[in-house]
Amino acid sequence: MQGDLERVLFDEPTILRRLDEIAAQISIDYRGRELTVIAVLNGSLMFMADLLRRIPLALKLDCLSVASYHGQAQTSGEVIFKQVAPPDVKDRHVLILDDILDSGHTLAAIREKLETARPHSIRICVLLSKKKRRARGVDADYLGFEIEDEFVVGYGLDYDERYRNLPWIGVLPKELITSSK
Repeated sequence: MQGDLERVLFDEPTILRRLDEIAAQISIDYRGRELTVIAVLNGSLMFMADLLRRIPLALKLDCLSVASYHGQAQTSGEVIFKQVAPPDVKDRHVLILDDILDSGHTLAAIREKLETARPHSIRICVLLSKKKRRARGVDADYLGFEIEDEFVVGYGLDYDERYRNLPWIGVLPKELITSSK
Protein backbone atom coordinates (compact mmCIF):
# COMPACT_ATOMS: atom_id res chain seq x y z
CA MET A 1 0.00 0.00 0.00
CA GLN A 2 2.80 2.46 0.79
CA GLY A 3 4.17 1.81 -2.68
CA ASP A 4 0.95 3.21 -4.13
CA LEU A 5 1.63 6.66 -2.67
CA GLU A 6 3.10 9.52 -4.64
CA ARG A 7 4.61 10.88 -1.43
CA VAL A 8 4.05 11.03 2.33
CA LEU A 9 2.79 14.42 3.54
CA PHE A 10 2.81 13.82 7.30
CA ASP A 11 4.50 10.97 9.13
CA GLU A 12 3.14 9.52 12.35
CA PRO A 13 5.36 11.51 14.79
CA THR A 14 4.41 14.77 13.04
CA ILE A 15 0.70 13.93 13.28
CA LEU A 16 0.94 12.99 16.97
CA ARG A 17 2.86 16.18 17.83
CA ARG A 18 0.14 18.26 16.16
CA LEU A 19 -2.55 16.34 18.08
CA ASP A 20 -0.78 17.27 21.33
CA GLU A 21 -1.09 20.95 20.36
CA ILE A 22 -4.76 20.70 19.32
CA ALA A 23 -5.66 18.77 22.48
CA ALA A 24 -3.97 21.39 24.65
CA GLN A 25 -5.99 24.17 23.01
CA ILE A 26 -9.29 22.25 23.27
CA SER A 27 -8.54 21.50 26.94
CA ILE A 28 -8.03 25.20 27.65
CA ASP A 29 -11.11 26.27 25.68
CA TYR A 30 -13.44 23.77 27.39
CA ARG A 31 -11.98 23.83 30.90
CA GLY A 32 -14.79 23.64 33.45
CA ARG A 33 -17.39 22.60 30.86
CA GLU A 34 -18.53 19.17 29.83
CA LEU A 35 -17.87 18.50 26.18
CA THR A 36 -19.83 16.35 23.74
CA VAL A 37 -17.66 15.08 20.91
CA ILE A 38 -19.38 13.93 17.73
CA ALA A 39 -17.02 11.92 15.53
CA VAL A 40 -17.84 11.55 11.84
CA LEU A 41 -17.46 7.92 10.77
CA ASN A 42 -15.45 6.24 9.39
CA GLY A 43 -12.66 8.61 8.45
CA SER A 44 -12.21 10.29 11.82
CA LEU A 45 -11.79 7.10 13.90
CA MET A 46 -7.99 7.14 14.18
CA PHE A 47 -7.89 10.91 14.60
CA MET A 48 -10.63 10.74 17.25
CA ALA A 49 -8.98 7.96 19.25
CA ASP A 50 -5.57 9.61 19.32
CA LEU A 51 -6.90 13.12 19.99
CA LEU A 52 -9.35 12.22 22.76
CA ARG A 53 -6.71 10.31 24.73
CA ARG A 54 -4.88 13.64 24.98
CA ILE A 55 -7.84 15.66 26.34
CA PRO A 56 -8.12 15.37 30.17
CA LEU A 57 -11.71 16.64 30.37
CA ALA A 58 -15.07 15.09 31.15
CA LEU A 59 -16.63 14.35 27.81
CA LYS A 60 -19.38 12.44 26.14
CA LEU A 61 -18.64 10.70 22.84
CA ASP A 62 -21.06 9.94 20.06
CA CYS A 63 -20.66 9.17 16.38
CA LEU A 64 -22.45 10.07 13.19
CA SER A 65 -22.33 7.96 10.09
CA VAL A 66 -22.81 10.00 6.95
CA ALA A 67 -22.01 9.51 3.30
CA SER A 68 -21.27 12.12 0.67
CA TYR A 69 -18.67 10.45 -1.54
CA HIS A 70 -20.68 7.31 -2.39
CA GLY A 71 -17.58 5.39 -3.58
CA GLN A 72 -16.27 8.25 -5.72
CA ALA A 73 -13.13 10.37 -5.44
CA GLN A 74 -15.23 13.56 -5.23
CA THR A 75 -18.29 14.37 -3.18
CA SER A 76 -21.68 14.11 -4.80
CA GLY A 77 -22.87 17.09 -2.76
CA GLU A 78 -25.64 14.94 -1.30
CA VAL A 79 -25.12 14.10 2.37
CA ILE A 80 -26.95 11.02 3.65
CA PHE A 81 -27.33 10.50 7.42
CA LYS A 82 -27.35 6.82 8.29
CA GLN A 83 -28.79 7.24 11.83
CA VAL A 84 -32.49 7.36 12.53
CA ALA A 85 -32.04 10.12 15.12
CA PRO A 86 -29.14 12.52 15.70
CA PRO A 87 -27.22 12.43 19.00
CA ASP A 88 -28.77 14.26 21.94
CA VAL A 89 -26.90 17.57 22.11
CA LYS A 90 -29.51 19.91 23.63
CA ASP A 91 -27.81 22.52 25.85
CA ARG A 92 -24.41 20.84 25.34
CA HIS A 93 -21.06 22.12 24.12
CA VAL A 94 -20.46 20.15 20.93
CA LEU A 95 -17.21 19.50 19.11
CA ILE A 96 -17.57 17.83 15.71
CA LEU A 97 -14.48 15.81 14.70
CA ASP A 98 -13.87 14.97 11.05
CA ASP A 99 -10.91 13.77 9.06
CA ILE A 100 -10.94 16.39 6.29
CA LEU A 101 -12.62 19.62 5.29
CA ASP A 102 -12.92 19.57 1.51
CA SER A 103 -16.08 20.89 -0.20
CA GLY A 104 -17.78 21.69 3.10
CA HIS A 105 -20.95 19.76 2.21
CA THR A 106 -20.64 17.13 4.94
CA LEU A 107 -19.67 19.38 7.83
CA ALA A 108 -22.23 22.06 6.90
CA ALA A 109 -25.00 19.43 6.79
CA ILE A 110 -23.93 17.96 10.15
CA ARG A 111 -23.73 21.37 11.78
CA GLU A 112 -27.18 22.32 10.45
CA LYS A 113 -28.70 19.06 11.67
CA LEU A 114 -27.17 19.43 15.15
CA GLU A 115 -28.21 23.10 15.42
CA THR A 116 -31.87 22.03 15.26
CA ALA A 117 -31.36 20.28 18.62
CA ARG A 118 -30.34 23.61 20.22
CA PRO A 119 -26.86 22.87 21.62
CA HIS A 120 -25.15 25.53 23.71
CA SER A 121 -22.29 25.74 21.20
CA ILE A 122 -20.87 23.92 18.18
CA ARG A 123 -17.26 23.94 17.08
CA ILE A 124 -15.52 21.93 14.38
CA CYS A 125 -12.16 20.16 14.55
CA VAL A 126 -10.59 18.61 11.47
CA LEU A 127 -7.31 16.87 10.91
CA LEU A 128 -6.91 18.28 7.40
CA SER A 129 -8.31 21.24 5.49
CA LYS A 130 -7.82 21.64 1.76
CA LYS A 131 -6.76 25.05 0.46
CA LYS A 132 -9.64 25.54 -1.94
CA ARG A 133 -12.88 27.36 -2.48
CA ARG A 134 -15.66 25.53 -0.68
CA ALA A 135 -19.11 24.75 -2.02
CA ARG A 136 -20.53 25.41 1.48
CA GLY A 137 -19.38 28.07 3.92
CA VAL A 138 -17.83 26.18 6.80
CA ASP A 139 -14.55 26.66 8.65
CA ALA A 140 -12.72 24.62 11.24
CA ASP A 141 -12.21 26.04 14.72
CA TYR A 142 -9.37 23.57 15.30
CA LEU A 143 -7.15 22.42 12.45
CA GLY A 144 -4.40 19.86 12.24
CA PHE A 145 -2.88 20.67 8.87
CA GLU A 146 -3.75 22.68 5.79
CA ILE A 147 -3.02 20.88 2.53
CA GLU A 148 -3.17 21.52 -1.19
CA ASP A 149 -6.12 20.19 -3.18
CA GLU A 150 -4.76 16.67 -3.56
CA PHE A 151 -6.31 13.27 -2.89
CA VAL A 152 -4.88 12.00 0.39
CA VAL A 153 -5.15 8.69 2.22
CA GLY A 154 -3.94 7.14 5.44
CA TYR A 155 -4.56 7.74 9.14
CA GLY A 156 -8.26 7.03 8.65
CA LEU A 157 -8.67 8.59 5.22
CA ASP A 158 -9.49 6.16 2.46
CA TYR A 159 -9.93 5.62 -1.22
CA ASP A 160 -12.57 2.98 -1.93
CA GLU A 161 -12.24 1.75 1.70
CA ARG A 162 -8.48 1.14 1.33
CA TYR A 163 -5.47 2.80 3.01
CA ARG A 164 -7.26 3.81 6.27
CA ASN A 165 -4.83 1.78 8.35
CA LEU A 166 -1.66 3.56 7.20
CA PRO A 167 -0.10 5.39 10.17
CA TRP A 168 0.76 8.44 8.03
CA ILE A 169 -0.97 10.64 5.46
CA GLY A 170 0.11 10.47 1.85
CA VAL A 171 -0.92 11.61 -1.60
CA LEU A 172 -2.53 9.07 -3.90
CA PRO A 173 -1.55 9.65 -7.55
CA LYS A 174 -4.36 10.68 -9.91
CA GLU A 175 -3.54 7.78 -12.22
CA LEU A 176 -4.26 5.28 -9.47
CA ILE A 177 -7.63 6.89 -8.69
CA THR A 178 -8.82 6.98 -12.29
CA SER A 179 -7.48 3.52 -13.18
CA SER A 180 -9.23 1.74 -10.31
CA LYS A 181 -12.74 2.75 -11.35
